[in-house]
Amino acid sequence: MVQSVNPDEIIARCKTLAALSEQPGCTTRTFLSPPMGEVHCMLRAWMESLGMSVSVDSAGNLRGHYPGVRPDAPRLLVGSHLDTVPCAGAFDGVLGVVLGIAVVESLNGRRLPFGIEIAGFSEEEGVRFGVPFIGSRALIGTLDAALLEKKDARGCTVAQAIRDFGLDPSRVSEAILKGPVLGYVEFHIEQGPVLDQLGFPLGVVEGIAGQTRARVSFRGRANHAGTAPMHLRHDAVAAVAEWILAVEREARATPGLVATVGQVEAIPGASNVIAGEARASLDVRHATDAQRAAGMDRIVAAAQDIARRRELTFECSARQEQVAVACDPNLVMAMEKAVERAGLPLHRLTSGAGHDAMILAQKVPVAMLFLRSPGGISHHPDESVRPQDVAAALQTGLHFLDQLEQLHGR
Repeated sequence: MVQSVNPDEIIARCKTLAALSEQPGCTTRTFLSPPMGEVHCMLRAWMESLGMSVSVDSAGNLRGHYPGVRPDAPRLLVGSHLDTVPCAGAFDGVLGVVLGIAVVESLNGRRLPFGIEIAGFSEEEGVRFGVPFIGSRALIGTLDAALLEKKDARGCTVAQAIRDFGLDPSRVSEAILKGPVLGYVEFHIEQGPVLDQLGFPLGVVEGIAGQTRARVSFRGRANHAGTAPMHLRHDAVAAVAEWILAVEREARATPGLVATVGQVEAIPGASNVIAGEARASLDVRHATDAQRAAGMDRIVAAAQDIARRRELTFECSARQEQVAVACDPNLVMAMEKAVERAGLPLHRLTSGAGHDAMILAQKVPVAMLFLRSPGGISHHPDESVRPQDVAAALQTGLHFLDQLEQLHGR
């Protein structure tokens, strides 16, 4: 096997792409913003130099095709997202695209019994429109009219953003995957500390945790901070503070459950006013949907009890329900054999973060390979990868192609 791409070069390419940002000195790249066009140009040039045909579909996904031995050969889809959270690191998402292209380059022109399609998805994080996975939804046909009319903070719709990028939103159906597809593979940093603590460079993902995202509201009565006695208050912020600790207790008591309150808003929000309303976000995840639903029920019940005791009202509205996804057993087995052939320790794990793979799984078999995240850091400028881990992932990716070649023959 020839591995022609230096891992330091892969890292350097990711860092070069990270400089293409909406914010100077900080990597922020949202759905079809001008820097996304610059990213497309750089990646297009690299893929075309490898003999790949490259296009941008009407959802803004960059797609490069490396043909198989026959024109009608099935395809293996390899990809990840090119958008970022605000002030992101250089590797979340984009490393998966760069690694996929590096795998193709390392083939040195060798053709396989299947083609390889590299997909750089336009939107996974959900930053601009509050809805994640816009790019990958297009490939499975769920980028519908309602989603196209979603507006960003400036009042621009998804459809208008697509038009502003020089694309036609009326043609998004053309982005849907067609023809035989063997599956989808995503290389991604772990974004957590498990592999780093184990000292393992890679991990094979066996499933992706389901997610519930909701908004909650406690409503009491606003009053003067100096004149209202403590025993006569209906303080919404005190209620949400008590509830946040209950959320933490519930997650700690349930193996595998994670629950987060990441946003809190006090209304009216003045230092000398007892808050009449407190709003908060809620994010609950578990690898098993039944466990996630049960945990969610207990968290809501705790909030209702707090509101009742404090003589407040409570409301909870779900914003997103994403079911847990199991990776395809055959692709997982092929990935495990690839890791072992690379001479690396084998470790299976569940992804707590959402990925485009969980959307593609609705249409095709999926697999994921995690790279160690030093310090468990992600969604932060200090996010990093180790060159030896990138080399291990590239080698494993090539062995994975060999496994598929054996399965599908010539």
